[in-house]
Amino acid sequence: MTAPQLFVNGLRTQGQPFKLGSPSGPPLQLRAQVLEAWDAIRIDADPLASVRSLKQLALRELYPDTRHESEYVVKLHGFEVLDEDAPISSTAAKNGSTFLITDRRRRPVD
Repeated sequence: MTAPQLFVNGLRTQGQPFKLGSPSGPPLQLRAQVLEAWDAIRIDADPLASVRSLKQLALRELYPDTRHESEYVVKLHGFEVLDEDAPISSTAAKNGSTFLITDRRRRPVD
């Protein structure tokens, strides 16, 4: 039996959730939003998957023209995740959390 989808994970997302990592236990139901793309995806993530792999998946799906992923930062609850090689389980993420991926430097609005 699968866990019910959280309400927040269905907001402004389409399709089935992406799978991240190999299932070592119950997945975390997360959202990843790329600010510059104005879109979000649902992710069923293995808690042992790295934050970097989540960022790579989100950029690949939502902002495919990205050339240098190092120019983007990952934020959770408004704070930058400094160690992107750390597992998602080492962050404050829980079911329903949204990871925000955004450009490292602010850009002027045209």
